[in-house]
Order: sequence, then structure tokens, then C-alpha cells
Amino acid sequence: MRLIIAEKPSLGRAIADVLPRPHKRQDGYIETASGDVVTWCIGHLLEQVEPEHYDPAYKQWRFEHLPIVPQQWQLQPRKNTRSQLSVIRKLLKTADVIVHAGDPDREGQLLVDEVLDYLKLSQTRRKNVRRLLVNDLNGSAVKKAFDRMQSNSDFVPLSVSALARSRADWLYGINLTRAYTVLGRKAGYGGLLSVGRVQTPILGLVVRRDEDIAHFQPKPYFEVFALLITDQGECFKARWQPSEACQPWMDDEGRVLDRRLAENVVSRIQGKQGTVTKLEKKPGKESPPLPYSLSVLQIDAAKQLRMSAKEVLDICQKLYEQKLVTYPRSDCRYLPVEHFREAPEVLAAIRSNDEKLASAVDGALPERKSKAWNDSKVGAHHGIIPTTRRADLYKMADRERRLYRLIARQYVAQFYPDHRFLARKVSVTIEGGLFTASSREVQEEGWKAIFPRKPSSSPDNFSDKEPDKADGQRLPELQQGQTLLCKEAELAEKQTQPPRPFSDATLLSAMTGIARYVKDTGIRKVLKETDGLGTEATRAGIIELLFNRQYLTRQGKNIHATETGKALIKALPEPVSRPDMTARWEASLNQIVEKKGSYQTFMSELEQQLVQLLQEAGQSGSINVQGLPPASANRFKKKTRRKKTTRRAS
Repeated sequence: MRLIIAEKPSLGRAIADVLPRPHKRQDGYIETASGDVVTWCIGHLLEQVEPEHYDPAYKQWRFEHLPIVPQQWQLQPRKNTRSQLSVIRKLLKTADVIVHAGDPDREGQLLVDEVLDYLKLSQTRRKNVRRLLVNDLNGSAVKKAFDRMQSNSDFVPLSVSALARSRADWLYGINLTRAYTVLGRKAGYGGLLSVGRVQTPILGLVVRRDEDIAHFQPKPYFEVFALLITDQGECFKARWQPSEACQPWMDDEGRVLDRRLAENVVSRIQGKQGTVTKLEKKPGKESPPLPYSLSVLQIDAAKQLRMSAKEVLDICQKLYEQKLVTYPRSDCRYLPVEHFREAPEVLAAIRSNDEKLASAVDGALPERKSKAWNDSKVGAHHGIIPTTRRADLYKMADRERRLYRLIARQYVAQFYPDHRFLARKVSVTIEGGLFTASSREVQEEGWKAIFPRKPSSSPDNFSDKEPDKADGQRLPELQQGQTLLCKEAELAEKQTQPPRPFSDATLLSAMTGIARYVKDTGIRKVLKETDGLGTEATRAGIIELLFNRQYLTRQGKNIHATETGKALIKALPEPVSRPDMTARWEASLNQIVEKKGSYQTFMSELEQQLVQLLQEAGQSGSINVQGLPPASANRFKKKTRRKKTTRRAS
């Protein structure tokens, strides 16, 4: 008997659908006519035991117990899934072949592996376990997945990485939450001070952004613009580029802070002649944007559809279970070359499903292969794209329909030509001062033709942000050495602007590109492309957790820290609320997957970091709890157990 263990019931049903009928549905599994049996987990069937399971003394929260580091890690069945675990235990006893069909990601790999370990599957049988990777629940895709099964042993690094992440989160959360809750209690605060390796740095980002905004002092700065005219009466605008001699009157960002300096430039160039000293003309192109990963989809959906990260993930999961899109928790934006053969069928399904994309599909070139198809950049899963399934989208909720359209348009763009343009730049010297202007003239709209146009600034707006760049104006044909007249000069007084509050889109962007917020330049270099706080699957849940704990709040589309969130960050030492350490963790976890790092090294370094953090906390003896809401000792006692997490919570 071949036993296929899926991650969840919906995936189990999709797998069973491609196996010979008739089927016999049993409690917790499906028998097929071929003798194959499909069963499933329900998310994580197992969870880490509580500290007191290792030592009853740990039931009392005491600083002297820390750090709590299990010598032999133990799992226990979750209360609401014990019966399904028993089903799998029974089926394993009679199985000849075992197929691991967890979701194609780090957590999905661990989720089934840990069940096989817990049920003490022998090493001999473990070596023969097969791995089924399903990215698309449609029948044809599932059948192809069966043809491409691999040895589960090939995915050991992925499982080890997930195991390291799970245990590291336990160690970090248990020890630091206990440490600072105990210190808070000594300072008179009886509530829980929850610390997480991802949630706390994210809260710290928002708190610090709010503080930067609150303490921001606007400063005036000055720019000079020249309206230049040719002998033929053609005109364009150029912006003054201050020289090194102006540095004493400029800030670190190159803005002129002295009004008199700018006024002097205006008076010198008004009505004077200038000379074209440099001309640049370059053809350029933009390739179609790659298909979506989950994070990029969440960012675009936040910008265009005002959807939260959690809402995008939930809707995406629903579309996946309806077999309309491929696996949603993907961190990849590329597609397997083999998938290119299905392009005409996928395009036809998009045209049938969404009449608003019909003309876009009609203009597509199905034979055109963009750079998205690249096997070398596809791992366990690929970019999120529509499937070949046809459905009446207008029977769906509006938000579901709009998210499908976003995913579908990104896919259709792969079959359009590059967007082509001519970039031109001119440098003009007037009375010894340098002025520049540029333009970008579209030569072929390409894929941009199927995307909604963004409102552009008017070329007649003299005070545009950067008029020397492509702002809509068209430069006339000019010659090197040509003489121009500065018909008009204008001084524009502007104000430095405070940083913008975080939104769903920018907070997600910060989590995926966390290196920008890392203070240590060495760590920033190490992170490179592997940076990121949390994973594709966990980021939405982490943001939602901060809202649920009332650490964050929304004001329109803006996200701010609550008074409780601000007080918590102030109560904690700075390293705990900075992303440096946890961002480095994510890089190390990726190195384990890529066989460039080891579990032992990662966990050893983590334990050393924990000891150091706890020593620093112990030396302080107390923390500042000013601003935290009142909480009684009774409330503290009721919350000593860790909150049970879902499969992808961090």
C-alpha cells in the first residue's frame, strides 16, 4: 500500500482526485481503487512542550532558571489533532511506500517530517520516503507532480532549517519573555512582556518611525531652475547642480540651505546665455515585471487594492483551494521552463475568467518567452500564477476577483514586448554654473500598455520635485556647443519632509528588505539577497499578531504604534528591538538550506547570544515600565503558558 501524507485536507482531496476511482472515504483518510491511501495533517499535529515538561521547577517564572535550553527536545500532540495523528500512526504500520506531500516550503517540509520522526518511523523506511511537490491543485498539475517525485532525503537541509527556526523561536521567545516579564514584575508591572525574535524588531521599526516623525524639525532648502530657450523658440527647464564650492552651505543630502547662495545664482543667470556642454542619448528598455512572490503580491495589493497582508494571504489561499492560482506561500518569482508549454491554456483560462483582461490576452504573444522561465532560479516552488482552471469570477467576492486580476495581469505581461524608450540628458553651463535636464521618450509601450497608468506630473509645473529628470518634458534636438538663452530663472523654497508613517505596503517592504534598517554595516553586507525578517508565510501573521496584542493601530492606511507598543519597546534593551540579530538568523537559516551552514553552528551561536542578552538583562536588575497599562499579578499568572501557534506563526 502506498500512503500519501498531505499537509492539509484540501491538498489531500486534490491528490486523491487524480488517483483511480472509486474512492472510499474514511475518517481521516481516503482509500482509492489502486490501493493507494491519502491521509493528511491539519497544519502542525505536534507542538513544542512547555518548559515545565522538562523540569517542574520551570512552572514558576524565575530569572535564575534562565536560560532554559532543552538537552533533548520534545514534542507533544496538539489537543485538537490527536485523533488525526492516531490515524496516521495506524496507516504507517501497513504502508509499503510513504509519500511526503507537505506544502513545498520550509515549514511544509518539517510539518510531515516531524510526524514521521515522532511516530518513530525506522531509518530504513525513512530513506525510502518519496517527496511530492504540489504547486497547483488542478488535476493535470498534480499528475505531473507524481511524475516528478524525488527522494525525501534530498530535502533534509530544508527540514533542518525549519527545525532550527522552530527551536530558535522557542528558545528566544521563552527565555526573553520570561526574563523581561520577571524584571517588569520587580518594577511593579504584573502583565506579560511578550518578546519575539521577529515581532519585537518589527514593532521597534514602527515605534522608531513614529518617533522620527514626532521629533522631526522641518528645514527650508532652496533650488534654482532655469527656463532655457533655443534660437527656434523651443524651451525646456533645467535644475542647478551646486558645485563642491557650495558644500559649506549644503546638508548631507546635497540640498542648499542658504537662501542668499540660491538668490545669487538666480541674479547671475537671469537673461544670460548658456552653452550646451554635454549631450547623452541612450536607448533603454524595461522587461516585464516577474510573476509574483507572496511578499511582492502583498505589497502591490496593499498599494493598489488597500488590502492588508493577512487579507491577501487568506484570499490567495482561497483562490488556491479553488484551483484558480498556484501555491500562494511562494518566495520565488520565476517559473519552470516546462511550464511554458501550458502558456496558451493558461492565457485562454484568464481570457475566459476575466473579461477585463480579454483584450490584454488578445494582444499577448504566447510564443514569447520572458526571463521569468528559468529553472536555475526555481526551488521547491515557483511564482504565483493563474492555473488553467476556468470559473465564473463574477460569482466571487469583489476582493477575490480583484486579487485574481492582479495575479493574472502579471502573468499576461510575460507575453508582451519590453517597454522601450530613449533616455536623453543635457548639461548646460550658465555663468560657470552647471544645469541639467533629462527626458525619457517612449518608443514602444510594450507590456506597460496593459497596466493602469499612474497619474503623471504636468511638464508645465515649474516646481516639480526633480525637473532635471524624466518629468514629462520633451527635450528639443540640441547640439554640442549650442548657445541657449536663460529666459527666466526661479528660486524655489522647499521644506524638508518627515519620513512617512508605515503602511501595509511599506512595512512589508521593510520586512523583506530589512538590511536597510540594520545598523551594523558588516551584517548589512552579509545579508545581501538573503535578507528578510520572517518568511513569506509568516509575515502577515506577525503583523496581525501585533495588532491583536494592541501594539499597533491603523489610522487610515497608516500604521502607528500604540502607547502600549511604545512603552514596551522603551522597556526593552535596544538590541532586542533592533532587527540586526534576527535578520542575521534568516541569512543563516537560508545557508542551512543551501548546505553552506549547519544546524549545530546556528544553535550554538544562538545559545551564546541568549546567555549574553540574559546577562545584560540581569545586570540591569529592573526595567522601565512607565507607560505600560496597569496589570495585576493575577493577570500575569494566567498568561504564563505560551500562546499556541498556528503552522506558520512566529
